[in-house]
Amino acid sequence: MTGQSIVLAADVPFPPSVEDFYLPSILPWGAHDNYWFTKITVLVWLTAAALIIFFLVSYRKPQLVPTKRQWLAESVYGFVRNNIAIEMIGPRGVSFAPYLTVLFSFIILNNLWGIIPFIQISPNSHIAFPAFLAIISYVMFIAVGIRHHGFVKYFKTALIPPAPWFILPLLIPIEFFSNFLVRPFSLAVRLFANMFAGHMLLLVFTLGGFAMLNANAWFLPFSLVSWTMTIALTFLEFLVICLQAYVFTVLTASYVQGALADEH
Repeated sequence: MTGQSIVLAADVPFPPSVEDFYLPSILPWGAHDNYWFTKITVLVWLTAAALIIFFLVSYRKPQLVPTKRQWLAESVYGFVRNNIAIEMIGPRGVSFAPYLTVLFSFIILNNLWGIIPFIQISPNSHIAFPAFLAIISYVMFIAVGIRHHGFVKYFKTALIPPAPWFILPLLIPIEFFSNFLVRPFSLAVRLFANMFAGHMLLLVFTLGGFAMLNANAWFLPFSLVSWTMTIALTFLEFLVICLQAYVFTVLTASYVQGALADEH
């Protein structure tokens, strides 16, 4: 280790504190007070604005022979309605198709930021956003169940499975843990973990190529291999992006279906 490396290492605080996990503000003034206005915040706002503008403009003047924009909007809605809402919930799923379409579109657009050059980070790689989406779906399927069955009947069917009475003291805590704790946790962590892992892999191979090239010019072939892996992983990450948006939406629809079912 060189003397310069020792000096640089000494400048890094150890152990890291909680504040080290907060992204810096992107505002040039009052950075300490505007810690909430980060790159991630801007990306989420851009996603929400893009969705609102896209669907408003697409359906502003609907035509019998749709334009390309209207066709794309109708295709997204039709895919979610037919292949997720109706497929998972049944005919009653049409009522939930708008929410599921917005959920699917919002997740996939936020995920796509992770492979766009010079941005290359998804808001869903931070646990706060997947957790908030999971909470919204969690509250929704519980509210749907209470509205459909009534408060007492819903929790009775959700917590008390058809089983002999002597085994119920064991099954009721398991049902509570599975239905009301594991579901939102698994929704959030699955999306977060996949987006975070993809972000880290792309970061490692991209920066690894530059690190090897800067260390020694003879490492150029290895740098090229590292950058080639980055390109290949980008295509793989695109598949993961689409799959995770689909899985999150399908699981939300399945939870709504379970809330509407007469027997859980």
